[in-house]
Amino acid sequence: MMLDCQALTLAAASVLLRTRKVSPVELTKAFINRITDYDPQLHAFITPTIESAMEQARRAETEIARGRWIGPLHGVPFGLKDIYDTAGILTTAGSKIYSSRVPTQDAATVAKLYKAGGLLLGKLATHEFAIGGPSHDLPWPVPRNPWNTEHYVGGSSSGSAAAIAAGLVPVALGSDTGASIRNPAALAGIAGLKPTFGLVSRRGVVPNAYALDTCGPMAWTTEDCAILLQILAGYDASDPGSIATVVPDYSTALTGDVRGLRIGVIRHFWENDAPVDEELARAMDEAINTVVRLGAHCEDVRLRPLQDYHDIRMLIGQTEVFCNHHADLIARIRDFGAEFLRKVLPAMLWTSIDYVQAQRERRRMLDEMRPIYAGFDALLTAGAGPAVRLDRYQGVTFWSKPNIYNAFNITGGPALAVCNGFSTSGLPLGMQIASAPFRDDVVLRIGDAYERATKWHLRRPLLAVGARSPAVALPPEAPASLDSSTSAAVEIAARRANLVLDERAWSMISSVAPLALAMSGRLRRDHPRSLEPASVFHFGS
Repeated sequence: MMLDCQALTLAAASVLLRTRKVSPVELTKAFINRITDYDPQLHAFITPTIESAMEQARRAETEIARGRWIGPLHGVPFGLKDIYDTAGILTTAGSKIYSSRVPTQDAATVAKLYKAGGLLLGKLATHEFAIGGPSHDLPWPVPRNPWNTEHYVGGSSSGSAAAIAAGLVPVALGSDTGASIRNPAALAGIAGLKPTFGLVSRRGVVPNAYALDTCGPMAWTTEDCAILLQILAGYDASDPGSIATVVPDYSTALTGDVRGLRIGVIRHFWENDAPVDEELARAMDEAINTVVRLGAHCEDVRLRPLQDYHDIRMLIGQTEVFCNHHADLIARIRDFGAEFLRKVLPAMLWTSIDYVQAQRERRRMLDEMRPIYAGFDALLTAGAGPAVRLDRYQGVTFWSKPNIYNAFNITGGPALAVCNGFSTSGLPLGMQIASAPFRDDVVLRIGDAYERATKWHLRRPLLAVGARSPAVALPPEAPASLDSSTSAAVEIAARRANLVLDERAWSMISSVAPLALAMSGRLRRDHPRSLEPASVFHFGS
């Protein structure tokens, strides 16, 4: 039979394989053909693993033919963001620093996918160390948005989103420390789940920020995300952030029924705190109306201003990233991309007091969510879209504009991105569905019901074989002029950190140093000694 891989979901592929209408070898060859035809214009892959995928496919074909079908991923290809360790396979984290790194063990999540019968088609592009991008000064080209290759596809799980939207893989894993699953999912028109912190093991995944890192699924549909989460979830004693909990059967949540659910609409996030494009605002109104028609009760709810969550996310996250890469920044600063330096170097301006106070404020934020969770089954707010042109991307916005996703990284619960429309220019728009920690089943239930009631997730981008991605004319970097006190602060911080800043590094930190200092300046500092930091999570009564 003729396979339309671009339209094929994991759930649909599983049925075809289980009923032997398609073999794993046929399915894998079909995806390999699409990679050959379309990845040269999209740059989604860093390392395809074609030969080993075919070997895995032949093995799965034999098993299924003998009646040993083991589950919905058996015989289905998948992709991995290139921060997941894979034994014997290059794992670069999108950086020159790791350009020849070949792990000897698989990440815990990779081992689970293999055990479930999945076939690895390759390692997918990521922002440098899942933070520094989009970068045009690294060995691998910046991934393009399949809906329009002149546009950004989001990050940091860029390759995962691009590969799924283009039909190069049906599903992939991403990671989310501050939107890195949900942002590219929204901009690519697919679904992406940031699970509850601690639900999925991070063992064998290149760390970004320990206090915030989560690993999760990306796919065309919420249903596919639920299938993958079922495979991935579970306690891992070797991951210090892993939390022991009973893993439910997520498929039972996918009833299509949301009647009686109480959903809080965080309208001020997209209308006031970080105003979104008018088309996305209209799509949000229409999505809320759809959820109400399905029988849910929606009412507006207020959380803190987005800037509060953004400041705390940055102070915690970037401090930990800087710490992780400090030794290489001393020894090999020229090997990092410019965008990585812009996003990481400013953390050296903060102090240990700033970090602890940020963790204390995070504890307050967690406590403030208790009555919100008690009053609502889930929360709904905007995501992102339409994607900007790559030649109009401004790296400084990472610091200057509150991120509409960060609130749910700080508060730790699940957050799902789904497509809720398209712009007049044909680019996807997205929204978020969030809930209390370990209520992943609730966000999946709502996302699935919304997708059943709409058709946005059925659209696919049109791609032409042999097309080339347009060249990106990057705007010139605006010279940054620091006042004498800020310049002195940068020089002192660099000396304290034993860093030698060349002209490029100085330019990157200068462009955002005042913004980083303003964040620490906004920190609340009147915490009592009894208020413990949120360095260790406890989700309970």
